[in-house]
Amino acid sequence: MKKGRELFVGSYRRLHRNSIPFSTTHLHQTMSHSDPPNRYSYSPSLHWNPQLHQYFLNAYGADHFSRISAALSRPSRYSCIRVNTLRSAADAVVEKLRPLVSNVSVAVHSEFEDGESNPLKECLEDAPAPFSKCKIPGLDYVVFVWGSGPHRIDYGEAPPKEVIVSRKCAEAVLRGAQVYVPGVMACSAHVEKGDTVAVSVAVEQQGVDGGWGIPMTRGTVLQGSETDTYYLERNGLYIGQGTAMLSRAGMFRVSEGVGVDMKDRVYDLHSFHNLFEGEIFLQNLPSIIAAHALDPQRGERILDMCAAPGGKTTAIAILMKDEGEIIATDRSHNKVLHIQKLAAEMGLSCIKTYKLDALKSVCQRDDDTFTDPCCGNAKNDVTNQVFDSPNLEVEIVSPLVTEGKDERTNGRVYVSKADARKNMRRARNGPGRNQCVGGRVDRSKGFPPGSFDRVLLDAPCSALGLRPRLFAGEETIESLRHHAKYQRRMFDQAVQLVRPGGVIVYSTCTINPGENEALVRHALDKYKYLSLAPQHPRLGGPGLVGSCEFPDGYVEEWLRPGEEELVQRFDPSSPLDTIGFFIAKFLVGSKDT
Repeated sequence: MKKGRELFVGSYRRLHRNSIPFSTTHLHQTMSHSDPPNRYSYSPSLHWNPQLHQYFLNAYGADHFSRISAALSRPSRYSCIRVNTLRSAADAVVEKLRPLVSNVSVAVHSEFEDGESNPLKECLEDAPAPFSKCKIPGLDYVVFVWGSGPHRIDYGEAPPKEVIVSRKCAEAVLRGAQVYVPGVMACSAHVEKGDTVAVSVAVEQQGVDGGWGIPMTRGTVLQGSETDTYYLERNGLYIGQGTAMLSRAGMFRVSEGVGVDMKDRVYDLHSFHNLFEGEIFLQNLPSIIAAHALDPQRGERILDMCAAPGGKTTAIAILMKDEGEIIATDRSHNKVLHIQKLAAEMGLSCIKTYKLDALKSVCQRDDDTFTDPCCGNAKNDVTNQVFDSPNLEVEIVSPLVTEGKDERTNGRVYVSKADARKNMRRARNGPGRNQCVGGRVDRSKGFPPGSFDRVLLDAPCSALGLRPRLFAGEETIESLRHHAKYQRRMFDQAVQLVRPGGVIVYSTCTINPGENEALVRHALDKYKYLSLAPQHPRLGGPGLVGSCEFPDGYVEEWLRPGEEELVQRFDPSSPLDTIGFFIAKFLVGSKDT
């Protein structure tokens, strides 16, 4: 492995000396040689930071990483539905879905080019398209709804009338969504309601200052000529066509609603937005398997440290038959409210939610006299003592008011001009990421060490395994190292909170070994009482063995021989056709040794 590290450092340095920063100019040179017939197609290519690209080449090899990068730019060709077995059954859900979902041409490869068999192939046999119930043992409550693609779209005579959407909007459309008004960036002149329009994507570009963005004013008029904004950059980035639901003027005058009703899609996937609420939940297959890896048992006390949006939390609760206690925490007020809403929709009563920063999950006690349920005896009933606890606070956020009266004094409430301007902006733009329009959440100051049977840490990460992905340029070696440091600090909290004999499951949705295998290495080296445990079911592949030395001398250690089969790494380019995902399961031994 030493030889491999030396080769990596050498090639890394050569790339660093000779690399050309990826910029709009560079993209123009690349795109200008595209064949005109391929302009109205979907053939994206992810562009990575040069140093990060070399790092991934070292980890995976050139051919493998090329396949991963290509897979990330397209969606999975099926949707995975988790059935709430406390309210329904997979067969009943299939019957309800049948009249709502039209039959499509199921395009799931049973064999890939390398001859590797598709583990989901069995699910297709004897199943009427486009539905199939998962036949993997233990996952019979999972329903696959198969889609198809990529499709070649006939855009008619060029140039067609056109709408350019933001990259995030396009990624949602590729997963089955419609084009909503906020995602529209530009539009051809003279588009009227009912017109057929081609939909293309504006992907962020690097400016001369090194920053990334879209150098386009929202509302830009397209003339259909090579002088149009982003004309060359849109080659091979057409995701389908649909019917304009508003005129060009209307798309930029209203703030919500569907702008384009997609009719012909490059990838034909079904949308399940607001369908059978409380009965089904749309969730990626690896996320479902992460809940199974935790192996929750009835009556246990479980912590989901970074629980939003609540998919894994509710999956764990259903596996426990809603018997026991699940503490779900997140540092965002709005996200905690979302978990509460999802648990209520699914009829789950064992989930208790708190606003809490994962880095402060272990409470700090000054003495042993605390009787706080979140910082005392783990067996105390949290719900019965919420309002008596010094370490639990109720946070209530009311709708924003710019002026009013104090009911206690019947006097005017003073609002500064700065606050008034801020409230006006919020009223115009909607609530931000850290504000909400109202609701109550309980705030916790942490939990005592050893107070949980199992802990799930689905850590915030670089998310480089999510797909479809049309942009990856902003991530750097430095940003990935920052993610890894943050995750280690959270894992240190998780280790303290699990009792001896308990279980920790760590998961991410990234392909970055520094956030996956390197975290496992850190955990096993630092905490000698931790050991990797087998996972069931096992559908992912093995982890990465070895290490990587960077030009600055930093050595990133991964797994050692024999450990790779005890983790699950979901490769987006594999026959499973999932997102990139990683799962590690740890058994906690005696902490006295």
